[in-house]
Amino acid sequence: DVQLQAFGGGLVQAGGSLRLSCIVSGFAYGDYTVAWFRQAPGKEREGLSCIKTNDGSTYYRDSVKGRFTISSDSAKNTVYLQMNDLNPEDTAVYYCAANQFYYLYWYKTYGMDYWGEGTLVTVSS
Repeated sequence: DVQLQAFGGGLVQAGGSLRLSCIVSGFAYGDYTVAWFRQAPGKEREGLSCIKTNDGSTYYRDSVKGRFTISSDSAKNTVYLQMNDLNPEDTAVYYCAANQFYYLYWYKTYGMDYWGEGTLVTVSS
């Protein structure tokens, strides 16, 4: 079975940085998409970024372009989200998710088939 585990959240001051990690396991076929989502209190869960393992293509939500960077380490089966210049609006539970083949709707929750438990990121002002 496919499993994803996100970790690396914590408390950071505004302007600071964090790197989240997502360890992926269980895919028999190595071609899949991993995406990062977040959900702030009272808000919808929104897709932030994704990476395609077959060619390394990356995609970003406009609001995080230039601040967040997604990357992967195939040897470690890990996808990262480097978050820089954080602000209090970035406070949310962050999730990693995956889809085996379809990536067109990566930014929507219904576009992902597999989910890990979230990790909380709190940005203080």
